[in-house]
Amino acid sequence: MQTVTSADGTSIAYERHGDGPPLVLLHGGSSPHYWKPIVPRFVEDYTVIVPHRRGTGESGDTEEYTLDRGTEDVRAVVDAVDGDPVLFGHSFGGLLAIETARSAPAERVVAYEPAVLVGEYRERANLAAQMQTRLDDGDPREAMKYYVREVMHGGEIDDLDGWLAEWPPWPDIVGLADNIARINRAIEQYRLPDTLDVDVPVLLLTGTDGPPHLRDGIHAVHGALSDSRLVEFDGVTHAGPTEAPERVTGEVRAFVETAAP
Repeated sequence: MQTVTSADGTSIAYERHGDGPPLVLLHGGSSPHYWKPIVPRFVEDYTVIVPHRRGTGESGDTEEYTLDRGTEDVRAVVDAVDGDPVLFGHSFGGLLAIETARSAPAERVVAYEPAVLVGEYRERANLAAQMQTRLDDGDPREAMKYYVREVMHGGEIDDLDGWLAEWPPWPDIVGLADNIARINRAIEQYRLPDTLDVDVPVLLLTGTDGPPHLRDGIHAVHGALSDSRLVEFDGVTHAGPTEAPERVTGEVRAFVETAAP
């Protein structure tokens, strides 16, 4: 484990695996362990960097959290690696990858269903408040169940408890409820600009069975970028990178390796 110091003095930990051009994997509303099935698929050809988001894993924390603070943390990691990295983020990590690339050097950007809310859904979004109500009642488990229902299933699932019983992060992810509530505040405050000034190619990935609001968001992001490619995986959900790792990593490799100068 290595560490860097972010702009506000917070220690940000990151894992380093393999050898080659840098590939930074940014996790969303989960722990850095999200990338465990993905890392072995890249280590033979890349130096795979897995930052621990502030307040998770081995990283330090502060009470205040904003999207800008998150991008400062990623920027600190980017500045510590040799060469311009490929930034590959999932969900909130996808938003961090895109926003970081607006000001930090990057070779390419890949975002799987970045957490961008648009239109009517954004105007009525209250996931952070709903989670906080349950947290204030002393029930982080119910806060996380509400989060999973909304983000993983678009608010509709017949047997959530049955699904959770088969979901590997459950119930350990309950311990991240406070952290996840605050990143959702940052997501709800974010407003997608008409133009995203990212100067490198971007690969946008989504699954046809993902939440409708995130699929709307990724199409809006695609329209705001000047150089992006959108790939949809049939029958895949928001958990695409771990649900269909061969398909997802195959597209990432093709994008990075064929686009490289």
